Amino acid sequence: MIKKNPFVLLFLLVLASCAGTQSTPSETATAAKAEAAVSPAKTHIDAVRQQFAPDKRVALFDVEPKGNMLLGETNMPEAKAELVKRLQAANVPFVDSIQVLPEAALDGKHYAVVTISVANIRSKPTHSAELATQATMGTPLKVWKKKDGWYLVQTPDQYLSWVDYGGIALMDQTTFNKWQQGKKLIYTKTYGFAYAKADKATTTVSDMVYGDVMVLKNKTKDYYEVSFPDGRTGFVSTAEAMDFKEWVATRKPTEENLVASSKEMLGMPYLWGGTSVKGMDCSGFTKTIFFMNGLVLPRDASQQVHIGELVNTDKGWDEMRPGDLLFFGVPAKGGKPERVVHVGMWIGGNQEFIHSAGRVRINSMNPSAENHDASELARFLRAKRVSPEATLVDLREKPLYE
Repeated sequence: MIKKNPFVLLFLLVLASCAGTQSTPSETATAAKAEAAVSPAKTHIDAVRQQFAPDKRVALFDVEPKGNMLLGETNMPEAKAELVKRLQAANVPFVDSIQVLPEAALDGKHYAVVTISVANIRSKPTHSAELATQATMGTPLKVWKKKDGWYLVQTPDQYLSWVDYGGIALMDQTTFNKWQQGKKLIYTKTYGFAYAKADKATTTVSDMVYGDVMVLKNKTKDYYEVSFPDGRTGFVSTAEAMDFKEWVATRKPTEENLVASSKEMLGMPYLWGGTSVKGMDCSGFTKTIFFMNGLVLPRDASQQVHIGELVNTDKGWDEMRPGDLLFFGVPAKGGKPERVVHVGMWIGGNQEFIHSAGRVRINSMNPSAENHDASELARFLRAKRVSPEATLVDLREKPLYE
């Protein structure tokens, strides 16, 4: 998933050309030197940012100089400490106004747990902002700051984005530990409901999707009585959920299981920013496949491409195995960096791969196949084989929900 709006980019390009303000490389360099001259701290700030937060999607170091003032915020105390150390060593005078998150206004509630089936997490604190990612019920989040009814949170895959108050339960350390210690259930049906009573004829308490995690309260013959992170209770069919520890123990990310999981989602709609069965973008789809098999991948295709081992495709597809990830985009050229814009998963057969493009579908790299996708073949970059050790989290070794 690449977070760019082509219409905005087009408008900015037209505006720059009409106004005649598009900078040449020499002008840009001159401006940078002038800025550094005005603020000698700038070079050190940029160096620290590159060291600690080269990817702003997963690390926050929003610091800029204003005269001798250092303004901004970070969620990494070690980054601020390094900047201070560098400035002192270089004898650069400064006034420290950098805020280290989490902010005091949170009153110690530095944790949150998703309380609805799927929480939409956005790039900015407004409902009209771009959907950045999603998190399913029971997902633990770090909370860094608040703006109106929105919270800047960090998901287990380290993604930083904003969620509104209605999708989470804020917790202090004690409350969060108590929730984590509860006996967990995981919802394993693609889609369903939790009911007010142990009867499907009663009203619903919440909809449910694959991966939702709840706390078990009691069990009857056909239903689990469960508790949600915000204190609500409901009843879930025993045929649609299982003990989380038992689920984790049965996760085997084999070629066969990865392919089987992917095919369970055939036909599901594409949703920009989606990472759940309610809708998913390309990297949200591959992320969901691996989660269903106990592994947590990075959020975006441009992040997933950096994990795993390269598969040799120079002479064709003979070395590809089911479960390998294929990456597509624009290669580096003319001084411009490579752009990874799409990802799918190899399933074998007639050189077939499965991906979320319009909907979850199967296409082939074989030009003679009926389901051949010439456009994807034309922009294929490379393939990676992802072992459990290469993922962000192996739930079999480090459960997130306990």
